[in-house]
Amino acid sequence: MDGGGGGGEGITHRTVAVNGINMHVAEKGEGPVVLLVHGFPELWYTWRHQIHGLAARGFRAVAPDLRGFGDTDAPPGVSSYSIFHLVGDLVALIDSLGQDQVFVVGHDWGAMVAWSLCMFRPEKVRAVVNLSVAFTPRKPARKSVEYLRSLYGDDYYVCRFQEPGAAEAEFARLGTALVLEKFYTYHSPDPLFIPKEGWGSPDTEIPLPSWLSKDDIKYYASKFEKTGFTGGLNYYRCLDLNWELTAPWTGAHIKVPAKFIVGDVDLTYHTPGIQDYIHKVGFKSYVPLLEEVVVMKGVGHFINEEKPHEITVHIYNFIKKF
Repeated sequence: MDGGGGGGEGITHRTVAVNGINMHVAEKGEGPVVLLVHGFPELWYTWRHQIHGLAARGFRAVAPDLRGFGDTDAPPGVSSYSIFHLVGDLVALIDSLGQDQVFVVGHDWGAMVAWSLCMFRPEKVRAVVNLSVAFTPRKPARKSVEYLRSLYGDDYYVCRFQEPGAAEAEFARLGTALVLEKFYTYHSPDPLFIPKEGWGSPDTEIPLPSWLSKDDIKYYASKFEKTGFTGGLNYYRCLDLNWELTAPWTGAHIKVPAKFIVGDVDLTYHTPGIQDYIHKVGFKSYVPLLEEVVVMKGVGHFINEEKPHEITVHIYNFIKKF
């Protein structure tokens, strides 16, 4: 198939049946497989630079649209987006590629799914590079959303996403392209709030950073207009369900070689207590094979798009050792 799905020269697109859904996959290159797992509100396309960069360095880069996103099926029920479903999709995808083991790179929700894949099925992962979201142990005393609400209140974006239909209605009022621009241009260490009275005016003009073009927004918007945001929002709506489902893994360690990269302006790097956890003993005690933590100066949340070449080199320098 041709590279007609955006993202440039030589990227092929196909649909794979995995775990009861049809999953769209973009790929390029020959060699050991690197599975690239996107976050919210992203698509395979968020990895376009890394796909080319890794393919040029002797790897086969494989970037799916996760369930609920882009050209992959979006089952209607919230509970179809549990962490078991998301990890199950990747396990089935790895099997469909004819691989016993792959390298995994995740960003945002993709990092959370990648950490969970490493926790549930470590034998499938040769090494992992995660961006933005560090592995944090389950807190047995308190459900995830309740904990976030206690920190930030009801207008915190994760809390606002909980009510089915509410965020969808607000996003429809603003328009898909503007919503995507608001997320992608959020370049601040402060928590993201979406007030009940509305997330601004639909007439807002947002200047795009140099790393994001109108064409990029157009590509993302064309897919989110088709699929809607509900699939992606259901990931957040499953946070408490995931907390219940992962009770058996309370205190579990990640036993896969790992590298972690975050921007120092990323809101995830400014969650209360996270910097001490990442840089002192916490993170390393739960991820004993953590080899490297990289903090990129002046870089925000969408790190693989903002610093595409640097991220590709970071990934390559780590995985080439295995």
